[in-house]
Formats: sequence, structure tokens, C-alpha cells
Amino acid sequence: MDETLDSLGNKGNKSATTRVRNRGGRPAKKIKKAIGIRVRVTATERFLVETKARKANMRISDWFRAAALKATVIARLTAEERQYHHVLAGLANNLNQLTKLAHAKGLMSIVLKCDALLTEIDKILKRLTSDDREDT
Repeated sequence: MDETLDSLGNKGNKSATTRVRNRGGRPAKKIKKAIGIRVRVTATERFLVETKARKANMRISDWFRAAALKATVIARLTAEERQYHHVLAGLANNLNQLTKLAHAKGLMSIVLKCDALLTEIDKILKRLTSDDREDT
């Protein structure tokens, strides 16, 4: 009979099936997180993120991942609002030129009306471009 020693030193038959050895260690994860994203933050922002992660009893990376997945992003300006902004900016420029011309010619009644309109247009532009819109 053809008896040989296997890798463990046991006598066995060549034709017998070999045993699968347990390699040990942690089992492989089903979903690997292999792609990293770097985010630059200030020292203050890092402190705030670390504090929030610590309060949630999470690692910073887990906290960032959870925060990013839960966040809803709202466009700062819609396409229509951007168009309004563009038109208003053009009107403000034209009105400013008329105001300068009225100042140069000495037409005070027109100057006062133009200043009032410029102030109103500036308020609208600031409201359209303000950062106090809904949080993201």
C-alpha cells in the first residue's frame, strides 16, 4: 500500500482527501470600506467634530459617515433664483450709472428715487444670496 506522511506527519493514504486547515484570524468582512475621503477642517471645526463624536460614543470617521448619510443638501439658489439674481444685478448696475449721471447733472429728485431703488434692489440681492437659508 502507498502510505505517506501528510503535512502534519500522520500516516495516510495518497488518494485520501486533504483536510482544509483553519488559517485563524478574523473572518473577512462582507463589505470593505476601502475608499477614503480626506476633509480639511480648521482646529475649531475638528474640536467640534471630536466633541460631537465623543458625545455620540462614536469614532470620528463613523460620526462623519453617519452625518453625511443623514444630511439633506439644499441648493443655495435654484436656477430660477440665479436668473433673477443676474437680472437684478444688471438692473442695479444700470440704476447706479443713472444715479451717478443725475448727481453730475444736479437732478436731486431723480437722485433720491434712484437711491431708494438701489437700496431696495440691494436688500433683495442680499436675501437671495444670504447663507441663512435652510441648513444643509
